[in-house]
Amino acid sequence: MGNKRRHWAPGAALLALALLTATGCESTPDAPATEPTAAPSTSAARSVARACANPGAGPAKAPAGAVPVDPAVVGDLASKTRNSPPDTTFWLRPGKHRLDPDRYAQVVPKKGDRYLGAPGAVLDGGRKNQYAFAGTARDVTIRYLTVQHFVAPQNEGVVNHDSADGWVIEHATIQNNSGAALMAGARQRVVANCLRDNGQYGLNAYKGGGGISDLVVEDNEIVGNNTDDWERRQEGCGCTGGVKFWAVDGADVRGNWVHDNHGAGLWADTDNNDFVIENNVLDANAGPALIYETSYNAIIRNNTIRRNNRVEGRRYADRGDTFPYATVYLSESGGEPRIRARTDKIEIYRNVLENNWSGITLWENADRFCNSPANTSSGDCTLLVKDTGRCVKPAIDKAPLYADCRWKTQRVDIHDNRFVLDKSVVECTEMCDRMAVLSNYGTYPDWSPYKGEKVAEAITHKQDNRWHDNVYLGPWKFVAYDPSRVLDFDEWQGMDYRQDAGSTLDIRAGG
Repeated sequence: MGNKRRHWAPGAALLALALLTATGCESTPDAPATEPTAAPSTSAARSVARACANPGAGPAKAPAGAVPVDPAVVGDLASKTRNSPPDTTFWLRPGKHRLDPDRYAQVVPKKGDRYLGAPGAVLDGGRKNQYAFAGTARDVTIRYLTVQHFVAPQNEGVVNHDSADGWVIEHATIQNNSGAALMAGARQRVVANCLRDNGQYGLNAYKGGGGISDLVVEDNEIVGNNTDDWERRQEGCGCTGGVKFWAVDGADVRGNWVHDNHGAGLWADTDNNDFVIENNVLDANAGPALIYETSYNAIIRNNTIRRNNRVEGRRYADRGDTFPYATVYLSESGGEPRIRARTDKIEIYRNVLENNWSGITLWENADRFCNSPANTSSGDCTLLVKDTGRCVKPAIDKAPLYADCRWKTQRVDIHDNRFVLDKSVVECTEMCDRMAVLSNYGTYPDWSPYKGEKVAEAITHKQDNRWHDNVYLGPWKFVAYDPSRVLDFDEWQGMDYRQDAGSTLDIRAGG
């Protein structure tokens, strides 16, 4: 993770009101976050996913031409897949289906295979099988099936283990597995699923060598993941949350209910580009609702973001850490017109952020750049430099490499959002009230051309990062340049920083 060590829109108002109504929440102390009683709904989007409470029902009878799979026969699904041609439809009868009792007895589909679960069809790994569906076949479809109790290793997935392209996973429940519920390939569609209580991720959008593009994650409920608490077991791994995206070029993440995950809700990490994140409800995740790290060009709009980061943010504050750990955290990420996308900036607008631990932080680590030992994405470079080895002295001291060898938090436009903070609800007295744009003092490595305050000056004053036309309700504070500069609203808007033109703050209205 790239941390320091490594005017009010009517649509958004309706969004917040609908969320409060649907969850039965007012500005009162929260009910326990682990078991929300109802999925929220919004006026700005389709009704937010309740895929876990109301899973879709598959066909009660085998479709014409489908191969029935018998739960009474151990290994029947894998065997019939091996013995059938490509483009076969398999219908799993009601009941618990098991694979052979070997950790590598997974189903290996052929191109175009389709797997349909009848009502009550469950594929159970019995805590013995590592993977459910694997292999490199393209255009595989899995619908209406519960997949559970598989034991994938860390960073590996149970469904689409090998990140094959063109898969469609719809109306499935993938729960109580180790590792990730599923991996992702190019042109993958992940729609209306319940991804619940998996050991590491609900979705790990990673493919060796890159190559994930045109990814859709829509109308899913993504809840309770990272049950194995990987950040505690492997501190600083940056390997937890509801969804993790790696080097994805083009993703639509919309209409999802991402809640109560033990870590971040959504996390895009390392050379992602061209994301649209919209109409989601990100609620009660232990860490940030959204991290966008060393990545490019995104639209983040019409999301309801509430009660996030109250575990991890409080943990850092209790340690005396003054860094503004935020609910929406942009780390070395910004707009880049030279990289093709649907936008050439990061635009954050018409969102509701309510009673989270802090707001939005724009951060750039002065010591993190291509070839630096401080780059926690070791071996990776920016999308502007294909040969990492070029980012060394003396070439890195001059254009174009001086600019292109580092990921920049630049061209971030934050507007028409509503930020609500009631400290009595968040149960804090300080450090939960920050909006920030800052860097550290560059020190490392000794050949770095970015030492001193160069990056802090750039991110604060020279890289076109701006807030404007927002509404603030509650006792918000603002941080600029470095963690020690804590500003009131007048200072934030004043001549030194010129932020939040057209915005309003009512310090007494947060409750």
